[in-house]
This record gives sequence, C-alpha cells and structure tokens, in this order.
Amino acid sequence: MTTDPGKRSAALVLFSGGQDSTVCLAWALARYTHVETVGFDYGQRHDVELTCRRNVREAIDRAFPHWQARLGGDHMIEIPALSKISETALTRDVEIAMQENGLPNTFVPGRNLLFFTYAAALGHRRGLKALVGGMCETDYSGYPDCRDDTLQSLAHAIRLGTETDFVIETPLMRLSKAQTWELAEDLGGKALVELIIEHTHTCYTGARDKRHDWGYGCGVCPACELRANGFAQWSEKSAENAISG
Repeated sequence: MTTDPGKRSAALVLFSGGQDSTVCLAWALARYTHVETVGFDYGQRHDVELTCRRNVREAIDRAFPHWQARLGGDHMIEIPALSKISETALTRDVEIAMQENGLPNTFVPGRNLLFFTYAAALGHRRGLKALVGGMCETDYSGYPDCRDDTLQSLAHAIRLGTETDFVIETPLMRLSKAQTWELAEDLGGKALVELIIEHTHTCYTGARDKRHDWGYGCGVCPACELRANGFAQWSEKSAENAISG
C-alpha cells in the first residue's frame, strides 16, 4: 500500500539494520519530511543486528547529508516475552530446518503483528501515522505475517483500535530481492549499495566473520541465500545493461 506523503508528513520505520529495512528507511527519507526509526529486542539469536542498526543509521547520516534534516530519533522497544514463548531457530540456538507445516523454524509467530502494534502505540504518541516495514511476499520464506493481506488487515484493526488514520507501508511487498537491490541503487546510488553491503546485517545466525560480495553472513541460512541470490541476479542485470548501454 502506498500513501500520499502530502497527507502524512512523518513516518516511523521498523528498522532492524538489515538490507530490507535499510532500503525502506531510504525510501521513507526520500518521501517524508520527518522519519524516525524503531527497533525491537526480543531475544533474537542474531542480536548483532542491534549494533548494526546503529551503525547503519550513522553511516546514512554521514553519506547522505540531504537526508540529515529528515532523519529523526531512534527508539528501542524490548519484548523479552516473545523469545520465552517462542521455540524457533531465531530465538533458540538450534539448527535451521523446515517444519511439517511447510514453514522454516525461523518463523516467530506473532512477531510482525506485535512489531506493528507497538509501532502504532509509539507512532500515536509521536504523531507518526505512516508505519513502514520491509515485509515482502515475493522472495521470502513464506511467513504468513509478511503477506500483504495480513498486514493490511492489521492496519485496519489498528485504525479502529486507535481512531487514528494509520497506514502500513510495505514498499518491498511486490519486489524480488534483485529488485530490492535495484531500488537501493535508485534511491541512493552506489553509495547506498555499498553501505548496505558493509554495514547491514540479515544473517539469521548472526555471523559477521564472513564477507561476501553481498555483505556479511554465514552464506547458508535462508536469509543469506535470498540476499545472495538477489544480489547475483541484480549484478548480472546491471552488467548486461552496462554492455547494452
């Protein structure tokens, strides 16, 4: 869903410090006059992302001075109960595997639903009515709380429950991972692409000791595979365009 920025001048980006949320932050900074970010500490196995998200914000502030005036405060919300009630590979040190229901055991039930609900509570207090998330149902792991119908149903419930005209923005919803890399370049050029490679974190295992063309990660978890495949497809297309151009 896409809103008219003229009707909502301020946005709150669900910002993990990963590739997708970083592209969403750039997308919001290009459209809104004031953008704040919110992160969540829920006992995630890859808690290195909590450090990376701070580094990404600082890198954006340095690399894109024209966005400095738009980038507002950062907020951190702790949800420790989520890991205590979740038996998943994102909240436990267990091997990542597929389950009988067809979902990987990295699925944390209710995570995105909680994230947006907490974001709405924060946004209500701070006047941030556009809630922006990097969820996608094109190249993704099949999580049901990443689907557009789920999130727009949630947005409707949030509007009813707050009597506030919140919207949930998901600019990556219909994009492949290759198209997400392309969008990053469109928004911030090679500088943003390099920033994503060097500073963001997507790997479910939290690995930061292996540097690939597409960034840091174990290289074998579902998140790394999606990111690597998307980068390869985007790089190949970019090379073909350069030759033909």
